[in-house]
Amino acid sequence: MNDWHGWAALAVFIGTYALIISERIHRVAAAMGGAALMLLVGATDGNAAFYSERAGIDWNVIFLLMGMMMIVGVLKRTGLFEYLAIWSVRKARARPFRVMVMLIAITAIASALLDNVTTVLLVAPVTLLICERLALPIAPFLIVEVFASNIGGIATLVGDPPNIIIGSRAGLTFNDFLAHLAPLAVLLVLVLIGLARLMFRSAFVYDADRAAEVLALDGREAIRDARLLVQGLTVLGLVIAGFVLHPLIGFEPSIVALLGAGLLVAVSTVETGEVLAEVEWPTLAFFAGLFVMIGGLIETGVVAHVSDALAGAVGDKEFGGSMLMLGASGVLSGVIDNIPYVATMAPVTADLVHHLGGASDHVMWWALAAGADLGGNATAIGASANVVVLGIAERSGRPISFWQFTRYGLVVTAATVGTSAVYLWLRYFALA
Repeated sequence: MNDWHGWAALAVFIGTYALIISERIHRVAAAMGGAALMLLVGATDGNAAFYSERAGIDWNVIFLLMGMMMIVGVLKRTGLFEYLAIWSVRKARARPFRVMVMLIAITAIASALLDNVTTVLLVAPVTLLICERLALPIAPFLIVEVFASNIGGIATLVGDPPNIIIGSRAGLTFNDFLAHLAPLAVLLVLVLIGLARLMFRSAFVYDADRAAEVLALDGREAIRDARLLVQGLTVLGLVIAGFVLHPLIGFEPSIVALLGAGLLVAVSTVETGEVLAEVEWPTLAFFAGLFVMIGGLIETGVVAHVSDALAGAVGDKEFGGSMLMLGASGVLSGVIDNIPYVATMAPVTADLVHHLGGASDHVMWWALAAGADLGGNATAIGASANVVVLGIAERSGRPISFWQFTRYGLVVTAATVGTSAVYLWLRYFALA
């Protein structure tokens, strides 16, 4: 990072990030402006921005989001989310904290089986309806679901995109992740429930009249179009099967989501324009701008410079190296989207593991996975699910600010990364 392009890219990124934090201009305008400046200063170019797998827009993420938003848009018209909201409230006896615990558990489990973006797209509409019915503040419930999705995502190979990159590079299987990180995910969900009880205690106001009204409702009456519901759930089931069978069928999740969206539009009577109107276009534009900016940091060697510095600090100390990997990944993934971060760190980690003679039970890889996945909770733009939920909240008329999210995210990240450090130490060093 000796030439001026690297320093210019870093200045653009820091300046744009400052604008997003200050909220003086809309985050989409900031990200798109930052991307434009990256191109103007020569930190990246059109070819890299649009076509590079390493440093360009991740079209798999963009089209996965688009396809799932279209499917969710159709399902909204059936009354399914109203039904699920009534069912959830009845199961929790309309007690706000019980409702939150149920939503945390559902989100975490779903995120282990699906990607976390798909999970929040499905759970967020239900949450909005529950909060509306029970007169509860929406922000605490949406924020805690983001945390749960990022925590649940560490449990399996398919739970979070960085895990797929790590599994491919390190030769780790679905069962490896399940055996080593699923117990940690369960522990962290319990930590999250405890933190949620403390952080959002003012949100758990029980309104007996509202609760009685919801408990008296018959969820089946909420279903407005049974035929469309069957069509939507069938397509959603096929899409989820496609996600799970990705290693066998070879289709990227984005292709599966787009095929599902296209099929649902084709077989249903919903107008194509109405379905496309449900897509969160500002969110997709924000992601595109963010990817271009991060690509500029990768192209100019800024990310590689940070990675090399980390590798130099690790040396041959396996325990200290794994702790540093966990902590540094947690910090950096709160600022840089964890997908390009892990893509950059994977070869560095492979070299470290080789240098250490094949670290015990792949502890360095588990530290990278946990740090990158959990670090995404730190800020409002640390992970894809965060940005998606902020877009949903804004569209519903209940916007969540950068700092409203981040002040809780920093607490949750510190607690979960700290718990992960203890877990790694006990399992791979103290009790090994």
